[in-house]
Amino acid sequence: MGKQLHENICEAHLFSSIFKKHAKNLHDFLHYKYGALLNPKDKVQEAFVKLWENCAKVTPDKAKSFVFTTANNLMLNEVAHQKVILKHQQTKPKTYTNETPEFLMQENEYMDKLQNALAKLTDAQREAFMMNRIEGKRFKEIAEILDISTKAVEKRIYGALVKLRKDIKEL
Repeated sequence: MGKQLHENICEAHLFSSIFKKHAKNLHDFLHYKYGALLNPKDKVQEAFVKLWENCAKVTPDKAKSFVFTTANNLMLNEVAHQKVILKHQQTKPKTYTNETPEFLMQENEYMDKLQNALAKLTDAQREAFMMNRIEGKRFKEIAEILDISTKAVEKRIYGALVKLRKDIKEL
């Protein structure tokens, strides 16, 4: 065999010629072996991207082997991934809980009480309270967002807590 002209395939014209020479054959190989459902076109593209990323390490005579091996491995990974997806789709979520029906009913009643009590708060109190308790924002962050002082935020949240305790206890 003669002396090799190129040590790697990092030149654009050389890489392009390798792509044009092997892309269709690689696609057909993947399509026939694994079918169209696993996106053989995508795997061909990914294989050539990996070839480009490793162009300094791959010689022109090894390029075909590299892309075919890489693409085949990508398809095998996709097959394994699809098996995992299928396994999780077949597992049924549990339809039971450890809570008693009485507990679930009390929980629903409490949620209704809480929603009604929240509705009775002023807009300012509700906004500050929700930002603090639901979104987890600190008083200083809320003050910056609402463009008010930190003391005003404290007062709104304190007022909301007093009203909520009173309204929920009454019900």
